[in-house]
Amino acid sequence: MKDNQALVRKITIKGVDKEFSELAPKYVDKEQQPNNWLNLQFYYLFSKNGKRNIGEPPALLDSNLVEYSRMQIEKFLRNKGYLKATVIDSVHIKKKKAELIFTATQGPLFKIRGFTDSIKDKRVKALYDQYHRDRAHVRPGSRFDTDSLAYDRDELYTVMKRNGYFDFYRQYINYNYDSTFNKSAVDVEVVIDNPAGRIEHPIYKINNTLIIISRSSSRIAGKADTIQVDSQFRFVDFSKKFKPRSVTDYIFQKKGQIYNVDNQALTTARLSELNVFRNVPNPTYTKLADSSYRLDTRIDITPLKRMSNRIEGEFLFNQGRYGYNVGNTFTNRNMFKSAAILQIKVNWSILFDNGTNTINRGNIENQDFKVGVSLSYPRIITPFHFPILGKYGVPHTTFASNYQLFYQKGLVTRESFINSITYDFFETPDKRHTITPISIEFSRGRIDEDARLQLLKQNRYSYVYLIGRTIFTSGSQYTYQLNANKLNSYNDFIYFRGSVDVGGNTFSALSKAFNTKRDSTGKRTLFGYEFAQYAKTEIDLRIYRNTGGENQFVFRINPGIGVPYGNSNQLIFEKNFYAGGANDMRAWLPRTLGPGQFNRASYGVGPDADTARASLKYIDQFGEIKIIGNAEYRYRLADNFFGSKLKGAVFMDFGNVWRLGKKDESPNGEFKLGNLWSSTGIGIGTGLRFDLTFFVFRFDVAFKFKDPQFTGSDQWVLLKHGGELFRSGSFKESYKANNSQESYNFMQLNFGVGLPF
Repeated sequence: MKDNQALVRKITIKGVDKEFSELAPKYVDKEQQPNNWLNLQFYYLFSKNGKRNIGEPPALLDSNLVEYSRMQIEKFLRNKGYLKATVIDSVHIKKKKAELIFTATQGPLFKIRGFTDSIKDKRVKALYDQYHRDRAHVRPGSRFDTDSLAYDRDELYTVMKRNGYFDFYRQYINYNYDSTFNKSAVDVEVVIDNPAGRIEHPIYKINNTLIIISRSSSRIAGKADTIQVDSQFRFVDFSKKFKPRSVTDYIFQKKGQIYNVDNQALTTARLSELNVFRNVPNPTYTKLADSSYRLDTRIDITPLKRMSNRIEGEFLFNQGRYGYNVGNTFTNRNMFKSAAILQIKVNWSILFDNGTNTINRGNIENQDFKVGVSLSYPRIITPFHFPILGKYGVPHTTFASNYQLFYQKGLVTRESFINSITYDFFETPDKRHTITPISIEFSRGRIDEDARLQLLKQNRYSYVYLIGRTIFTSGSQYTYQLNANKLNSYNDFIYFRGSVDVGGNTFSALSKAFNTKRDSTGKRTLFGYEFAQYAKTEIDLRIYRNTGGENQFVFRINPGIGVPYGNSNQLIFEKNFYAGGANDMRAWLPRTLGPGQFNRASYGVGPDADTARASLKYIDQFGEIKIIGNAEYRYRLADNFFGSKLKGAVFMDFGNVWRLGKKDESPNGEFKLGNLWSSTGIGIGTGLRFDLTFFVFRFDVAFKFKDPQFTGSDQWVLLKHGGELFRSGSFKESYKANNSQESYNFMQLNFGVGLPF
């Protein structure tokens, strides 16, 4: 900085009512606001190389902007009812750092004494009276607040637009003020004028609607498919790719109804939500030449490219272990000319292990391959008539088929096939229901023969049964979501997602009705296969609290329970809960925490124990009960970091999975209220989020703080054994000796796309 320059580092505002103490500093000019320290350091770092769009330039003291800020604060206070308010400014400079001090003398608060109106149109006055009685912000006795008056003006304008007043403008609404300075009182009169030369405002009704769909290039050329759908809709499609119903179902402006701006906005929103159109502007209107006050509507739509492809990935690293998750989604946005969306998703997860513990060192430890096909229609499809539930969101009927192949080298190959029909619809903008009336699943496992014999030799038949059985079942699911539409906001709200999954009851009834035979274990069969019966429920509850700007605190609790019954004494392998990974217990790799206080050292020592421990890795740590909790504080670091917003996070994760009852294969893994605390894991960490607007790239580093596989004070691994974080010591050596030379890892790195929750 030059000798005559100073950096603004602090703003102090005195004499302002506590109610407005947080708002007043925002009226200081942006260029005089103190810099975010990190933003400023980025600017200093990169501006030397000519990259001045990185970070934030220094807020240098400018006397003209200080005076402008003083005037803005004074205006703000007067708008809030302190009509005699004055503000003076002063600047304190020390070591080239400036503090701006604004001192306000507010004076008396002016309140509204009388509130009258002058409205000549009787119909408009009736609407105004109802609004003023039920919803107005400004009333006799309230603060004289010009911001509230402006709010009431905008709300009243919207009321008019909802009731047919297409030609109504804000300029028709005016306020006259008469203030008595000695009594700190203001008399307010609202005036709503009629259009020039008219005795009342006309009310318009909807007439005909013209729908024009251009090509995806936005061109309107060549021959179009033209259909006169009915007395209202004329459909012109230059793309030749849509049926009229795909659009007309979500046009909420009907012929003969009065014009309503809400129906206009609803039409635009729902057509956009179909996710097949690139551009859906507000409709345009033409007044009929006669005196009938009718409006012809024109809706111009540009479709998205019909086909698209998206690739996603995630990477995990933990000392000798590393893995990745790669997914590809192909989308056809307009099947059968009905705005139905076809998606083909392929996902491949693979985990390598270079640790000394595994019999497959340096090779693939396990793989999980998934492929799914879904066809989603933007309406409810049933054998009987069902109304269009589009007021609060586009409903869907989704037909889906999924195939999953899980492979663990030297142990098992499991396949599952799932076919389902799902309906989802919105009760309100915040409440969403998802119903899967039928889901049919067939799964089978093939255990490596050597591994099967080894497990049987160690009396671990339950694992042979869990991962090796062939099973057939049908189920139904229901999910309720609250406030999912607010997840990308910084508001204060509560998010809730609750699901129920019940399976096997229909097959059980059929089996009993036809008295089907039982298998060698005594289980009833259908079509020659054992079927499963179970009930499973899970809750995801989150509390979001804004702490200023883009800073946010999130608390999440995610419990669940699955109960086998009837024809089953174990859940299907895929229905169990697991802990660990980038989205819940981030200090643990997926499938490496729990159940309860289960310790894999319990396999014992020796070749047989080492083989079993290696074979069942990522398989044996499951449970029928899950309780996961997360507390995360998210904060802004830099507004411009190589084209992205840089944000940070600190977090704590806690929880585990547990077995439902005591199981020989999972010693100390059962759920008990008495040992809930001792069997709960805790992880802490920090991370960076690179917000690129369209998606968020995330990097987290997490540390095990309390590890429930140990006992007593040894559970507090970071406190008691933190000295071995980056080196070997007695704790790690002891762990190696009892776990087939496997290393203990305090730290976990997670890379991913999107927020964890």
